[in-house]
Amino acid sequence: MQDAGTGKEWFRRSIVVDTTAPLAPIGSIQLRCGPDAVSRTYEDAGVTLAVFTLVDDYPNSIEQTIKLIAQNYQYFEARRDRCLIVNRADDVQTAKSTGKLAVAFAFQGTNALMGELGLVGVYRRLGVIQMLLAYNAANFAADGCHEARNAGLSEFGRRLVVEMNRVGMIVDLTHVGLNSSLEALDLTAKPPVFSHSTPKKFAPHDRNITDNQIKLCAQKQGLIGLTGIGLFMDGDGGRATVSRFVDTIEYVIQLVGVAHAGVGLDYVIEPDTMMGYLHTNSALYGGGVQYPTGPIEFLSPARLIEVCEELARRRYSEADVQGVLGQNYLRVMRANLDC
Repeated sequence: MQDAGTGKEWFRRSIVVDTTAPLAPIGSIQLRCGPDAVSRTYEDAGVTLAVFTLVDDYPNSIEQTIKLIAQNYQYFEARRDRCLIVNRADDVQTAKSTGKLAVAFAFQGTNALMGELGLVGVYRRLGVIQMLLAYNAANFAADGCHEARNAGLSEFGRRLVVEMNRVGMIVDLTHVGLNSSLEALDLTAKPPVFSHSTPKKFAPHDRNITDNQIKLCAQKQGLIGLTGIGLFMDGDGGRATVSRFVDTIEYVIQLVGVAHAGVGLDYVIEPDTMMGYLHTNSALYGGGVQYPTGPIEFLSPARLIEVCEELARRRYSEADVQGVLGQNYLRVMRANLDC
């Protein structure tokens, strides 16, 4: 059994990726803590790459989306001594070697397209590397995981997957309905991700994914970014512990192999603000019936070093741990972005 010092040293050497930083410094949800508290959360935790969510599937406009991208560009460009906006996997290595936080952007849902496929390439050139097909509810492209009808992709959604593959944007299937995700997994020619998901073994929640989804994602050389939300990984008590989080990682490893496990914490820095958003926008959350009225626990990026230590204690090799922490996602980045 490795000691804690081994895990700390492995963490220091690793490229650490959080595939879902759900709130960009400047985003659709206004935070009391201010934008610097958001980016510092990942910098101080030793994260190498944070994939920040710019918009989800709330009603928006193309103008609003472009403004959010521009505002976040301005924010990070003003902090070039600390941050680096990336478009390729090699850029992440550059950030690691220079001690900077690598930053990329993602959409949680496709409403930012407003039905225009041509915008996929535009957003990709503006630094959006990853996009969910739907966020819980149905949209132009797909059904979300809280849609009882559980329909598959629309014709627009099928063309969207092909277009995302063409321009080099990662197809993300977290929050997506079961049948829509299965059709997308069959259709995509490039590795997809479930950027922040948990296996259903840990809780029978609509947001959690089946073993079959995990296996089909792995068959396409994709990645499961395990989420650190207690509600999803602890169906009994809703606790967000390091041990339970590593249990979810280990479950994926045992099911499909270590190459397909990653980290997508979905950490919310102000849980009460998020709960207010959830209840105000309950239609996006299946009416809210599967969500508690009280606080939800989140595993902080600051605890990823403990995750590394726990994986070391469970006798995983340094190469395996580095894969989970970031190298597996870099493989998916290369296959999609470097086209």
